[in-house]
Amino acid sequence: MERFNLRKLSELEVTKEYQIKISNRFAALENLNDGEDINRTWENIKKRIKNLDKESLGLHKPLFDEEYVRCLNQRKQTKTQWLQNPNQSSVDNVNTVRCEALRHFRNTKKENLKVKINELERQ
Repeated sequence: MERFNLRKLSELEVTKEYQIKISNRFAALENLNDGEDINRTWENIKKRIKNLDKESLGLHKPLFDEEYVRCLNQRKQTKTQWLQNPNQSSVDNVNTVRCEALRHFRNTKKENLKVKINELERQ
């Protein structure tokens, strides 16, 4: 699912530019024939608006990267294995994977916060 960077709309110049572009796109849509299929027309409108949003606002950086999801899945899988076979080696394995996942989560959070701080300092 695509998420657009709506924070850019808080900038006055970007907001005005976006409003102009969107009004131009809708002005072009007013000239459509009434005989066209309404579903196809609606799909065209959605597609044009999404393309405009990508151009003007850009996409949001995903919150979870592939490594993050991999750590979550690995942690879940090792916990399931431990529940099926609760012995000392399974406990050790769960603790090791849990620590690695938490370390990755902390580091990812720190990196994201640094990026946000740098963005705020530039403004």
